[in-house]
Amino acid sequence: MKITFKLYASLTHYLPAERRYDNRMPLELPEGSAVAQVIEPFGLPAKQVHLVLVNGSYVPPEQRLSHVLHEGDVLAIWPPIAGG
Repeated sequence: MKITFKLYASLTHYLPAERRYDNRMPLELPEGSAVAQVIEPFGLPAKQVHLVLVNGSYVPPEQRLSHVLHEGDVLAIWPPIAGG
């Protein structure tokens, strides 16, 4: 199955260099892949994987091992961001 994987802010540098300009990467995954299985190979520090959305819906940390992705999904991840 094919999904779109998107990383934002400081996490963008975990993408291959040719994908950093628009922060997205198409991925081909086995059917039944969970969110955590997609994140793991990119080596993202766990404390930096703060906001995880699938098709715009929040996936809490306790569901990332079990939340299965489907054809055409968009998985987007943001680090913690502070401002003021």
